[in-house]
Amino acid sequence: MAVQRAVAERWRSVTGTHLMEGYGLTECSPLVAVNPYDLDGYNGSIGLPVPSTDVRIVDDEGMILSNDQVGELQVSGPQVMRGYWQRPEASKEVLTDDGWLSTGDVVRFDDEGFLHIVDRKKDMILVSGFNVYPNEIEDVVALNNKVLEVAAIGQPHDVSGEVVKLCIVKRDASLTKDEVISHCREHLTGYKVPKVVEFYDDLPKSNVGKILRRVLREADKEKSAAH
Repeated sequence: MAVQRAVAERWRSVTGTHLMEGYGLTECSPLVAVNPYDLDGYNGSIGLPVPSTDVRIVDDEGMILSNDQVGELQVSGPQVMRGYWQRPEASKEVLTDDGWLSTGDVVRFDDEGFLHIVDRKKDMILVSGFNVYPNEIEDVVALNNKVLEVAAIGQPHDVSGEVVKLCIVKRDASLTKDEVISHCREHLTGYKVPKVVEFYDDLPKSNVGKILRRVLREADKEKSAAH
């Protein structure tokens, strides 16, 4: 999960040091990329591939994309698993015949070769044919000091396919839906601006504190079906 800029800036203000972001996953034991220790400050990237590790970006069909395009990250290296224990079919879904692991994470390279997490592939929102990535929306909303936590999910819509819905825990009780949407309009392209804002007491999280968008989507579907 990408670090939000608001979190990195808060960390810097509290500790006097900058966050050094890296990236890994269980299937890669777990490290894939990390930022050099001598960076001057937080740069929003997950860094450079660690030694003996190859990375590439592919499209939905598994075709290799050029480094200036956005696509799914694949990893090859000595730390990549051989497969899931006694789950051959699940292993085939994420591993190519020559050992490249499909991570499910959408990434891009910057001009200096640093990798940036765009979002989880499964979390992408499709609005009128345009790809909308929740991370970008959440990063913008989190810059509002009245927001404690935020998650962006796709909500089905008859015309546009999906619209962006925000699930927010307030830091300041005075925060309103109109205020949130106005803030988003200042920083986001029109089709990325949320159409629905809902306030929560708390958001569902994994054991390591990652907000579970999937749980929010499922709860939203159940609520819609009940109506």
